[in-house]
Amino acid sequence: MNFIRTIVAAGLVAASTSALAADITGAGATFPFPIYSKWADAYKKETGNGLNYQSIGSGAGIKQIQAKTVTFGATDAPLKAEQLEKDGLVQWPMVMGAIVPVVNLEGIKPGELVLSGEVLGDIYLGKIKKWDDVAIAKLNPKLKLPGDAITVVRRSDGSGTTFNFTDYLSKSSADWKAKVGTGTAVEWPVGVGAKGNEGVAGNVGQTKNAIGYVEYAYAKQNKLTHTAMINKAGKTVQPTMEAFQAAASNADWAKAPGYYVILTDQPGEASWPITAATFILMHKAATDKAASQEAIKFFKYAFEKGDKMAEDLDYIPMPDSVVKLIEKTWSAEIKS
Repeated sequence: MNFIRTIVAAGLVAASTSALAADITGAGATFPFPIYSKWADAYKKETGNGLNYQSIGSGAGIKQIQAKTVTFGATDAPLKAEQLEKDGLVQWPMVMGAIVPVVNLEGIKPGELVLSGEVLGDIYLGKIKKWDDVAIAKLNPKLKLPGDAITVVRRSDGSGTTFNFTDYLSKSSADWKAKVGTGTAVEWPVGVGAKGNEGVAGNVGQTKNAIGYVEYAYAKQNKLTHTAMINKAGKTVQPTMEAFQAAASNADWAKAPGYYVILTDQPGEASWPITAATFILMHKAATDKAASQEAIKFFKYAFEKGDKMAEDLDYIPMPDSVVKLIEKTWSAEIKS
């Protein structure tokens, strides 16, 4: 399968010759895969210990940690406190990033096309069918838009990226909220399904007149054309580190049980509207305590030495104050 090849190519699987005290295994969200890959590569060079992370989507990651088949699960759709309690899990945010609409339109450069949440919702509802629709044209009076049909691309797997994207659409469009709503998997009215951020990026890149949504690192890596967005304050914003940080600055992690915070549609004139955190899930009482301890060492390393690596890929590191809270959570809740 493609994701297995990707993991090996990224250096995420420890060489079979390495003598590991414990094998760290993780599975889940594709959203943070680029940064987890980068951290794992650096961690292996420094410690000799590898990480086997399967980029298979948040829904599958949650199922794997619930089934105790991996050391940790990764999800962009956080679990609520009662679910964590039921499954005996600890949850914390690892890094923040942003979701961007991406298009494949001839003659349109990155950041030129402007969309609003309402228009994006109408595209994904199938109400807006062509690129020169009056609603899109009104937001883009200076662009020459094609009269071609829009090819809508969306996720086919259970996805935290989808959770955050549909949460944003539900906040922006009453019609979307009533007809589709928010979820890791929804009944899509229209569109072509693709697996993972990788699949959506690849599909949009190969399909003329397509639109999709991906984590920003995938848009950059695949040289896709991102759109600008009109945010909650009515301002047109580009997907930049400053815009992501502006949205993330509103998060109050300390008061949220299980660190359950959704960062979409945040206030502020500079805020990017589809910002999201990605989370780690681990068992309070792990079956393999050595692997659990090794995983915590890896996450501690990522918090202590991984900020620059995260920023280089346009992710937002967790603030130091939040990292201190998370480390207290590890001490209090994970049995070593």
